[in-house]
Amino acid sequence: MLDCGLRTDAIAHAYLLIGPAHVGKGTLAINLAQSLNCDGPEPPCGQCHSCQRIREGKHADVTAIGLDSRKEIGIDDIRGLQRLANLPPYEGKRKVLIIDGAEYLSIEAANALLKILEEPPPTVIWLLLAAEEERLLSTIVSRCQRLELRPVSSERVQEVLVNSYNVDGGQAKLLTQLCHGRLGWALSALADPDMLEQRSQRIEGLASLLTAGIAQRFAYAQELASQFSQDRKAGWEITALWVDWWRDLMLTKGDCHEAIINVDFEKALKEQATGLSLSEIKESLANLSLLQEAISRNVNPRLALEWLMLNLPRRDDRERAIPRLKQMVS
Repeated sequence: MLDCGLRTDAIAHAYLLIGPAHVGKGTLAINLAQSLNCDGPEPPCGQCHSCQRIREGKHADVTAIGLDSRKEIGIDDIRGLQRLANLPPYEGKRKVLIIDGAEYLSIEAANALLKILEEPPPTVIWLLLAAEEERLLSTIVSRCQRLELRPVSSERVQEVLVNSYNVDGGQAKLLTQLCHGRLGWALSALADPDMLEQRSQRIEGLASLLTAGIAQRFAYAQELASQFSQDRKAGWEITALWVDWWRDLMLTKGDCHEAIINVDFEKALKEQATGLSLSEIKESLANLSLLQEAISRNVNPRLALEWLMLNLPRRDDRERAIPRLKQMVS
């Protein structure tokens, strides 16, 4: 549909790119901006002056905004884009305005964007990128051409890593397992080893919680709650890492080792699974799901995380009273 629109110049004034983080939304947005401004015979050529400047983030008519470690995208951000939208293209054919993390628009910002989308300038294309479509105003969604990007198969990810990026088999397997079909994440981790180091540190912190005292657990909850307040995306990545870990514990307990995600922590998973019952693991997974639901409904992150800390299994104290998080989200 998009290819046909580019060939016939039947381009919508706004596109909503939906998909999980690192699935390729940002890459597609840049490629679309290049296609709309390319000087080559078959856009996007990737080689012309416009394509190169867009790739480098230097093109005057392509502007992207995002959270940048903030809690939300504010009204001033949208007003800035509106001022740009009211100006004619300076060095290209079309202005392309990209909002990465559109689900984090504040109420004021979302309403301001809605008014702009109702009467769009003819030479402006809006690209909204979001991982959580349900958090967007339905009226904004209805004014965009919706494009959903889905994760690709593990076989395809590993094939690309090995054949196109010369990654050795062991590392390719690890990145394939960790990326959940999001090739963009795998390539980012390949380019930045700190991503895997940070993941390892987070897993070590998580694994230590089973033997930690309540004071240490609450300190961890406070630290993570602070992370949510400073960088919501990073906070969500940590809770997603927790879900993967407890899923792996369940698979390890069931002797399904070939399906685990954290293949580089298989020994630690086996050791930890030995000290847990299957019912405890299933309960922890259910509690993590409730935690994510609570935070998505704007329950105080610290309160929700402290609830989780109280209800994680402990090797030295299996009998405990369990308050219900559902009371917090009802």
